[in-house]
Amino acid sequence: MATEEPAEHPTTELDARYSSALNPRPGAADVTATEWAEALRQLETAEIFWLSTVRPDRRLHVTPVIAAWHDGALYFSTGPGEQKAKNLAHDGHCALTTGANALTEGLDLVVEGKAERVADPAVLEEVITAYETKYGPHITSPEGTFHGIGDAFRKGDAVLFAVAPITAYGFGRDDGVYTHTRWTF
Repeated sequence: MATEEPAEHPTTELDARYSSALNPRPGAADVTATEWAEALRQLETAEIFWLSTVRPDRRLHVTPVIAAWHDGALYFSTGPGEQKAKNLAHDGHCALTTGANALTEGLDLVVEGKAERVADPAVLEEVITAYETKYGPHITSPEGTFHGIGDAFRKGDAVLFAVAPITAYGFGRDDGVYTHTRWTF
């Protein structure tokens, strides 16, 4: 589990340099930062995240993963011999990204932190429950894409990592109004 839990209410700031009202309309000038509660709702429901790590030779490695938010951290897994596990063994700093693929609506999120391997059996069980709750039949059904992931965590066939946010960014788009929010933990 992550060594430090993030603050329940991180410092929130709107970066006006990257926030704008591209299509002026009544109220468009009242651009405000996205609340952490909204970002958290998206982190809890997003199904796919993109994990960015750095290889020992400093080249980037980006790959999709499933992840679950639990107890102040994002949890994801990988096989012990996979590139992302090798990268994280060398340098735990990483970013998890999720969001919408639309130009005019949605909220993209970037969570930066340091991945820490989870070995505590009690935490493993809590995260297995979080995965099963979030992904349902994808994990719990024998026909599910990730069926058996809980046993893989328990046996060490899959390595579980926790990323407690250090900094997170939200890039919002709503009918021509763009926002750039930074949360510091």
